[in-house]
Amino acid sequence: MYIKPILQVALDLLELDRAIEIAKEAVAGGADWIEAGTPLIKSEGMDAVRELRKALPGVKIVADMKTVDTGTMEVEMAAKAGAGVVAMLASSDDSTIEEAIRAARQFGAEIMVDLLTSPDPVSRSREMEKLGVDYICVHVGIDQQMMGKNTIDFLKEIVKEVKIPVAAAGGINASSASEAVANGASLVIVGGNIARSADVTGSAKAIREALDQAKPWEGERRSLEDEMRAILREVSTSNISDAMHRKGAMRDIFPINRGTKIVGRAVTVQTYEGDWAKPVEAIDVAGPGDVIVIYNGSRYIAPWGGLATLSCKVKGIEGVVIDGAIRDVDEIRDLGYPIFASAITPNAGEPKGMGEINAEINCGGRTVRPGDYIVGDDCGVVVIPKERAYELARRAKEVEKNESRFYEEIRRGKTLSQVANLKRWEKV
Repeated sequence: MYIKPILQVALDLLELDRAIEIAKEAVAGGADWIEAGTPLIKSEGMDAVRELRKALPGVKIVADMKTVDTGTMEVEMAAKAGAGVVAMLASSDDSTIEEAIRAARQFGAEIMVDLLTSPDPVSRSREMEKLGVDYICVHVGIDQQMMGKNTIDFLKEIVKEVKIPVAAAGGINASSASEAVANGASLVIVGGNIARSADVTGSAKAIREALDQAKPWEGERRSLEDEMRAILREVSTSNISDAMHRKGAMRDIFPINRGTKIVGRAVTVQTYEGDWAKPVEAIDVAGPGDVIVIYNGSRYIAPWGGLATLSCKVKGIEGVVIDGAIRDVDEIRDLGYPIFASAITPNAGEPKGMGEINAEINCGGRTVRPGDYIVGDDCGVVVIPKERAYELARRAKEVEKNESRFYEEIRRGKTLSQVANLKRWEKV
């Protein structure tokens, strides 16, 4: 018998008024359940559950308590506040789970256990079913998502082990929602891809439709490298800087051709005051998907000009970043090629051959190693350490989602300080 999959929208926000507004839009788009996320509960307490219950009569409210102790007390307070489902961690002691189940039965709620942080999720899911929980949540947490872990792979293992409904959570979008249902999920929990959308109702509708038309994924998943590069093209250097806590931006490096963007691995060049031999030789080393990054040591003698730029463009090199001067700006702009530099001068140097290619350098006040990721746009250039590139791309995407929701709320008439609720967080 076909059972319609449930769409649960997680409100991992800090402000209750914003959460209620977003929840109403999500329900209008087809959300079945609304979750008071853990950050919202920590910020607003049980008022988050009470007010959502008042605002959305007839909609099941989930309280994501992430309980690991005092099961009776936490389930009772959530259920009395209006929660129909209380979520706790499967890593809790069995006694805590059993007490929570007893309280849920007494106060008319259900228990969902979240496998997040569980050391042996397959075995634990079987144990949870025996104890009598109502739902198991297969959850790849946001920090795990940043490292490339995938909810669907995890889900496939769990649905084979239990007969109770299984929920899928963690980075779910329309395509992965469909895939989750096709692979056995009865519930799909979506957070940022709905709650942080500029069009919450539209995003919820898209995912609702994907759930109702669920089918297995038939193609190959993109590699992490391809996914990361695609994300870095979507986000801005400002988003990346925020994700890196303002630690990645080069100083005094500016776009010569506005409206161009670069994303690629660094081929580094150390040279000296206008010596253009190594910068030009780097064109032979670099290829498509690479960015040549040069430390020149002078703002008054250029190691780069129009001919080198044309050579890069013909070879398909992604772009060039120079801590130093360039010349032939008119030619470079006519070529429309992305160049980022700290100065412009007509003076050319000589090809003496000093320096080296693919050594660690300092460019724009930032250490750049061969293979680090370079992203440049109209705001400037950021350096992303290669070992954290996928993680930081995903974190930058989360920053972008959050800002897109802020933009929408400001367009509706709120000021930025109201949306960010600045006064609430000021020290008095």
